[in-house]
Amino acid sequence: MKNFNIKAVLFLNYFVFAILLNSVGTVILQVQQNFGISKSSASVLEGFKDLPIAICSFILASFLPKIGIKNSMLIALFLVSCMCFVMPFSNDFWFFKLLFAIVGISFALIKISVFTSIGLVTNTDKEHSSFMGFLEGFFMIGVLAGNVLFSLFIDDHNPKSTQWLNVYWVLGAVSTLSFLFLFFSKLNESEARSEKTDLLGDLKNSISLFSYKKVLFFLLCAFLFVLVEQSFQTWTPTFYKEILKLPTSMSIQAGAVLAGAFALGRFLSGFFSKKFSWIYVVSFCVIGFAVSIILVLPLTHNIQIDKGTGWFNAPLVVYLFPLMGGLLAPIYPSINSVILASIPKYLHSAMAGLIVVFSAIGGTIGSMITGFVFQEFSGQQAFYLSLIPLSLLIISAIFMNKLKINPKK
Repeated sequence: MKNFNIKAVLFLNYFVFAILLNSVGTVILQVQQNFGISKSSASVLEGFKDLPIAICSFILASFLPKIGIKNSMLIALFLVSCMCFVMPFSNDFWFFKLLFAIVGISFALIKISVFTSIGLVTNTDKEHSSFMGFLEGFFMIGVLAGNVLFSLFIDDHNPKSTQWLNVYWVLGAVSTLSFLFLFFSKLNESEARSEKTDLLGDLKNSISLFSYKKVLFFLLCAFLFVLVEQSFQTWTPTFYKEILKLPTSMSIQAGAVLAGAFALGRFLSGFFSKKFSWIYVVSFCVIGFAVSIILVLPLTHNIQIDKGTGWFNAPLVVYLFPLMGGLLAPIYPSINSVILASIPKYLHSAMAGLIVVFSAIGGTIGSMITGFVFQEFSGQQAFYLSLIPLSLLIISAIFMNKLKINPKK
């Protein structure tokens, strides 16, 4: 298979960072028990992860072609590998702040590089969209694997135990393996560079993306999608615990089931993208998800859960709610792929940077809004609120589909 080695490395890179990025919830819980850190103090780890992603994506997007796509990924993998091998010896909270800051910076490098590389290893728009779907689906598999991996190293009988830090030996080994695979893989980056420009020219190219209406509607789509996605991913365990009154373990597992539904949805989008236009896939998913919200949420009112309730005897709504993620999942890779396929390959790194920035902003705002409405009103109303951005999303996608990009010479 053409470009098999580099494609496999892209999957492995995404897998590694899916585990590291989504370990923040587990780490927040563990540092409270190991080091006596308060909830408010521990919560800053989320900021140490997200802010570097947004800031570095904005700064590095224009310069990445000059650094080199492969070199950027190697730098990212080297940084996280070194940090993972340091973590088993950590004995203070600042180690974890440094860990997530480095993970955030490295992920900015990885995601921009990966998004740019997809255009180099695929030949058609449909192949691009299909590969993007499979890649995003594999990211969610990484999220699931990370939850399982960390749970294997946690000592439930001794909350003060730091044995769980040994998980970073495994993560360091996987990161190093990915580094070596990438180092010995070949990637032709010539199409991703504009030889006619210097760094100032690259910056101008990045800024020029805002002059295209299709790009503006895409950024609105990305922002609205992640706003909805992040609100569901972040608050599903709380919804299960406080609204459905399920045990904590089942509430956390519901979040994992949601991640599994996302993975399945994104893998399926890889197949559907080969057969149907992206606008049909996105429209079906947005409408289907909106309808599922309207039908499923009423079932969560006045629900009675017995103390002995488990996955084998839970009410139907307990299964239905996380499975809705399967409908939401194909949207993100579909819209990302269509915009990247619409612009010259030398602009892909700049576009990838904008994708990461607007996604980070949308995710942060979505989580905050949902949390506020959840606290002040109810969990059901917090999720009903997502119907507004979903409506705006499908309208923006329709406009985006009608517009064309004619790159300026």
